[in-house]
Amino acid sequence: MDTLGRHIVLEMWGCCKDVIDDADGIQEILTKATESMKATLVNVVCHRFSPYGVTGVAILAESHISIHTWPEYGYAAADIFICGNTIDPQNAASHIIQAFQAKEISILELKRGNFLTKKIQANISTETNQEL
Repeated sequence: MDTLGRHIVLEMWGCCKDVIDDADGIQEILTKATESMKATLVNVVCHRFSPYGVTGVAILAESHISIHTWPEYGYAAADIFICGNTIDPQNAASHIIQAFQAKEISILELKRGNFLTKKIQANISTETNQEL
């Protein structure tokens, strides 16, 4: 194994405002996104903000999916992090994009715990606050 996991950072614009402002609906979307990649759902929690917006998190045996929405902008952000290399997080990303009816998307995939990348020594002093 070259990496410990895959992390998809998903940005979506032009989303259906009614869909991304519905906490119960987002809970169902998180459940179905988990099923779409054959991952193991442990728990789903959603919170609706006032006057609008939802944050939802699906805890998976293999890691997590999180969604944050801004209906007033038609915007939603999602993170899909899967440990190991047997599950494809792109399946969940596709499900979420389709469910939110996103008109524009940006997808970034990161390899987490990549053992093939060059590592540098962190030199962080706790005595001073320095900008990095």
